[in-house]
Amino acid sequence: MIRGIRGATTITHDTAETIHLETERLINEMAKTNNIEPEQVASVIISTTTDISSAFPAKAVRSIEGWTYVPVMCTHEMDVPGAMGSCIRVLMHVNTELSQKELQHVYLNEAVTLRPDLVK
Repeated sequence: MIRGIRGATTITHDTAETIHLETERLINEMAKTNNIEPEQVASVIISTTTDISSAFPAKAVRSIEGWTYVPVMCTHEMDVPGAMGSCIRVLMHVNTELSQKELQHVYLNEAVTLRPDLVK
């Protein structure tokens, strides 16, 4: 069965290096926490707030060993007044036997405030 795992992080500077480091950190943590191997991943959708424009987070995902052929797409998040800025959000679609309740969503840096009910 395909299930979605959510994750998000924030960056302190809009630089290619920071975007790549934080995206890679988030993807690795999502996979590790849920015991996911790249072959189990059907696709990944990444959104960024509109203030992130120095690099494609998808490039960071494809650079992780074993993730080269995972379909990844980037898009911008809605620009809602008062919303958290400098945020990278991930929706990872995975083949798993885990129930939705068993999946662990991952929020890092300032993004922990987005879903405190899901942060462990």
